[in-house]
Amino acid sequence: MKHEVDVHVGTRIRHRRWLIGMTQQQLADQVGIKFQQIQKYETGANRVSASRLWDISLALDVPISFFFEGISGGRAATSLDDDIIASKEALQLIRAYYAMPEAQRRQIFELARVLSHAA
Repeated sequence: MKHEVDVHVGTRIRHRRWLIGMTQQQLADQVGIKFQQIQKYETGANRVSASRLWDISLALDVPISFFFEGISGGRAATSLDDDIIASKEALQLIRAYYAMPEAQRRQIFELARVLSHAA
């Protein structure tokens, strides 16, 4: 049976990988394992060891603590924000947003803020 912390860590791995535009194969190559193992980590089917999580954090350029954000008292928090970020479309939008120059990002942000208040 999957442990909810393992599922949470796997979800954080997947989200970060998507956000930076990395494939499972690319991550696996950097970590020195098969991409099928990355799939198992991302679904929580397999638990990630401490040393492997260290390697993954280096490959994804995040601190180890990143994988545990949103966990309180051993329980993974669930919220609307988690569900929104779980969408591939949302992650593609975030990736595109951060690919823009800062001045354009500010304009897009202001437009989105104005439009959200008008809705």
